[in-house]
Amino acid sequence: MGSKRKIKYGMVGGGPGAFIGEVHRMAVAVDGKTKLVAGSFSSDLQKTRQMGQELDLDQDRLYDSFEEMAHKESKLPEEKRIDFVTVVTPNHLHFDVCKAFIEAGINVVCDKPMTNTIEEAEELCRLVEENNVIFALTYTYTGYPMVKQARQMIRDGKLGNLRKVIVEYPQGWLAEPIERKGENKQAAWRTDPDRAGVSAVVADIGSHAENLVEYMAGLRLKELYADIHTFVEGRELEDDANMLVHYEDGVRGVLYSSQISIGEENDLKIRIYGDEASLEWRQEDPNYLHVKYPDKPEEIYKRGNPYLSDEANFVNRVPPGHPEGYIEAFANIYSNVADTIAARIHGEEADPKALDFPTVYDGAVGVHFIHKAIESGKKREWVEMNYQPPGKG
Repeated sequence: MGSKRKIKYGMVGGGPGAFIGEVHRMAVAVDGKTKLVAGSFSSDLQKTRQMGQELDLDQDRLYDSFEEMAHKESKLPEEKRIDFVTVVTPNHLHFDVCKAFIEAGINVVCDKPMTNTIEEAEELCRLVEENNVIFALTYTYTGYPMVKQARQMIRDGKLGNLRKVIVEYPQGWLAEPIERKGENKQAAWRTDPDRAGVSAVVADIGSHAENLVEYMAGLRLKELYADIHTFVEGRELEDDANMLVHYEDGVRGVLYSSQISIGEENDLKIRIYGDEASLEWRQEDPNYLHVKYPDKPEEIYKRGNPYLSDEANFVNRVPPGHPEGYIEAFANIYSNVADTIAARIHGEEADPKALDFPTVYDGAVGVHFIHKAIESGKKREWVEMNYQPPGKG
């Protein structure tokens, strides 16, 4: 469904030199459904004004703080105020920023992890319900067409009964203490417990791996045993994590995330084994889905082809053979959010396929996973999961 006007948005965070803010701005612009009109890009007003000038924004819509932005935007007439805000700050600010805009009645798209504590995550769940706002979380990899294809094939029983899941996310960018050189803002805050929270690698990329399993296979964690370790001397948070995981229905799994694996970039990979077939998807080669059988040749499904599911082709943009990747996956989340907001504005029912984006409840599950993994790693014992966010049916 296309909107009848552009959906207006604002951004908190993503100031000069910020990596993820620019990624969000590129992604949200892909489909031409939205327009950036306001921002509080930094705690430094001069940097906010600098960013606003670069983005050609009205100076009256550049704010000294997110509190001022939430208050003033909510008082503007509907045809002028933002329809949603994108939150791309370091983790420790997510809760306060999201809370301010939710209570102002403004829809929210937040980077992950949603909050630094389980209590904050559950409070956001309640606030979203009370204020009836749309809340999306950018678990980016759910936006890939072939991830959606895999999910539909699992739902259709293509793999039979699931038995085992192997999901891995290795990176190597923190193999050295680059956070101490003062040149990498992201490294500095992601390894700082005051800003990143209780975790570094699990919160940053391990949470993506866990979410991918739940999204693709529909499996909920029952218990886990985590071996967490810090290889770089003097670093306060973990930079490597390996987990044995038990899912519902007896499914077993291994989940590992690492940021000290030299030579690795963003090699997120998932393998799901059933009693009739298995499948494999790799983020660095995302346009292909491999399905394997015990008694016939391997099948390779390719993005953009008519034999794929409606869900996969709904988020397809270009013909087969032209690669789609990270920015487009991000854009698929934003496109669905924009369509859902547009439907609400015009009093219409959103296309069910447009409702396919991570929610505040997925965010709460992710925060719970992070904390339980760190708890297990510190105690060196199995911990129970079986988590249900408040308000989720």
